[in-house]
Amino acid sequence: MENVKNQIENLRETLRYHSNRYYNDDAPEIEDYEYDMMMRDLKNLEEQYPEYDTPDSPTKKVGGKADNSFESVVHSVRMESLQDAFSEEELYDFDSRVLSVVSNPAYCVEPKIDGLSVSLEYENGVFVRGSTRGDGNIGEDVSGNIKVIHNVPLKLKKDIPFLEVRGEVYMPKKSFENVVDKQLLNGEKPFKNPRNAAAGSLRQKDSAVAATRGLDIFIFNIQQITGVTLHSHKESLDFLKELGFSTVPGYTLVHSMKEAVDEIDKIGEKRGSLEFDIDGAVIKVDDFEMRNQLGSTSKFPKWAVAFKYPPEEKQTKIIDIEIAVGRTGVLTPTAVLEPVHLAGTTVSRATLHNSDFIKEKGIAVGDVVTVRKAGDIIPEVLCVNKHNSNEIYEYPVFCPSCGSAVVKENGEAAIRCINPDCPAQLLRNLIHFCSRDAMDIEGLGPAILETFVQNGLIEKTEDIYALTYEKIENAALEGFKEKSINNIIRSIENSKKNDLGKLIFALGIRHIGAKAGSLLANRFKNMDAIMHASFDDILQIDGFGEVMAESVYDFFRNEKSVNLIQSIARSGVNMNCFSVVNDTRFEGKTFVLTGTLPTLKRSEASKIIESFGGKTSSGVSKKTSYVLAGEEAGSKLDKANALGIEIINETEFMEMIK
Repeated sequence: MENVKNQIENLRETLRYHSNRYYNDDAPEIEDYEYDMMMRDLKNLEEQYPEYDTPDSPTKKVGGKADNSFESVVHSVRMESLQDAFSEEELYDFDSRVLSVVSNPAYCVEPKIDGLSVSLEYENGVFVRGSTRGDGNIGEDVSGNIKVIHNVPLKLKKDIPFLEVRGEVYMPKKSFENVVDKQLLNGEKPFKNPRNAAAGSLRQKDSAVAATRGLDIFIFNIQQITGVTLHSHKESLDFLKELGFSTVPGYTLVHSMKEAVDEIDKIGEKRGSLEFDIDGAVIKVDDFEMRNQLGSTSKFPKWAVAFKYPPEEKQTKIIDIEIAVGRTGVLTPTAVLEPVHLAGTTVSRATLHNSDFIKEKGIAVGDVVTVRKAGDIIPEVLCVNKHNSNEIYEYPVFCPSCGSAVVKENGEAAIRCINPDCPAQLLRNLIHFCSRDAMDIEGLGPAILETFVQNGLIEKTEDIYALTYEKIENAALEGFKEKSINNIIRSIENSKKNDLGKLIFALGIRHIGAKAGSLLANRFKNMDAIMHASFDDILQIDGFGEVMAESVYDFFRNEKSVNLIQSIARSGVNMNCFSVVNDTRFEGKTFVLTGTLPTLKRSEASKIIESFGGKTSSGVSKKTSYVLAGEEAGSKLDKANALGIEIINETEFMEMIK
């Protein structure tokens, strides 16, 4: 019995971890199906051994929770989750439970959109608030980000006194591909799937960022309504359409479980061709009075069930393995496959993740493998079904793009090329180098840089400073006239005057952001001193750890890096730190900034603090001197109060710097 108890506790701990990764961090580590099967195992064990059941078990809870960075919203109508079913037998069991309470129910069948569940509230037909589900009782106010979703009506076609609807914010597959392309281009970690991307976008503090993500929404339920009486689910969805909502597509009324199962099969067949992700189909009792009779458990309504489609898997053969060099230098292996039809499309390529995965599975060209689409989007190899006689695939020791030796850093699975002139990384490096927080070369945006690279005007980073009016004009590129060319040349010249800290950040040293670049510049004062600094010297900088110090030290011992710096120095780019602190009133003081300040941007406040010899930190600790707080200050404010740290507002801060 002790083994059973341990098994239950281990399952609970694992499920809580993955639930937090999925709902709150928007960074799932396992597939939904794997999570669902663990949840099912736990539920079966709790039913079999009720003496080990507890009220705080994951089987009793909705997975999310309200994030402290947003204002909390208490849901007056609980946003329930749905009971899952994975087979026809379980659907017929659900039908039997319904028939034991009501007679001749009609069911509404609809796709289960894979996104983030939200509530929208309207008063007199005007949108007043949008919130996430959270734990079902308390969610997050994300009204600003909801407003920028193009098909959310801010004014309804009828003036309903009060209406609360529930919907699913999702990211269309095309939008997801565009977002991931941009993330890769900027060297960011890409979202794993559209659901993850939608959740991350909806929780952006800046609604302008959310507006660029191409989010969409389907409304699938009325939570509350006054002034109108409705009798069934289908009637309510039809009514929501009249009000101007985009309702869940393809909802169908059926009159038996057999018809419902047939409809689920039809939805499943179309799954791969849809422009959005679904992870199942939902069956709901249509009549509202019948729903009242059926009621709910502590977690699920008894009048609905969600059928989850299992991930489709197929076997095929690896006919080749190709290595691509990403824009951050990571060498990514891809299996070239004998084409196989999978989740609605023909798949001929699948990711092999990294070198550790290949070694672990013993993968070789010619192996028969099982493939599936992770999140129904990205094809991946799962396992080897049959090995051939070849040896395990050997990862290259030299970059296939530039021939430089590749490295595997401690604690990382990735093998990467660190040559700053690697052609495969060139465009990403150029975009970063010219960006606002780096060298701020206005006019050299991603599209223009790509054009210049394609036409041979730029082959490496230092070529930016070799650009002349004549070179650009002689290239005869469409859209480049006298004024635009002069603006580019002027901006390049202006960038030569930047402080050393911006240049260090522009170099794209791994783990070194804009703030770390400024710290390096302030500590060593010129580029030559940084290049000759020892590992221990760099490690002494307050805020630097071993990983950052090692990254800086290694970068400046790379011959290509040295050549780049020497070349742009000859072009007249400043190599010295300008910042000299004359007033040291904040020396030894550490500020933490949180919330939205009335007039100052955080970056502006940080510069002021540093100009007076102080420093800023992202986290509150006993070493924090002041917390500068604005509106919507979150958990940092709570921690500051708990530690007894002085909290100041912008007015008090401005008094301090007079």
